Amino acid sequence: MLFEYENDSVKEIFTNFELMKKKIGYEKTKTIKKRLDQLKASPNYSIYLMTGLGKPHPLTGNLKGYYGISITGNVRLVIKPDSINLEPEELKKCETVIIKGVVDYHGGKINWFIS
Repeated sequence: MLFEYENDSVKEIFTNFELMKKKIGYEKTKTIKKRLDQLKASPNYSIYLMTGLGKPHPLTGNLKGYYGISITGNVRLVIKPDSINLEPEELKKCETVIIKGVVDYHGGKINWFIS
């Protein structure tokens, strides 16, 4: 799978793991790199969903259309499949995801670590 980025600042951090490590710490960076490697190894988003790695789940509200992927207990990598819609047949064709950032959206507040 290929990656695109929501904006240039997200791209800068996601393409420089040393910078990411300084911003959010070693453990989160290590897990994010693992999740990105798992996404990259999948030929399309549907196959990634079937693996269940990182417990990918569709988001709601202001993040409708995006998926959360677990990094730690409350921290999620937020991505958007680059597809017409989120129907299973479209996700089988989806070979690119757009990385929005890393967030803790639990407890009624949104705390972006990377956005």
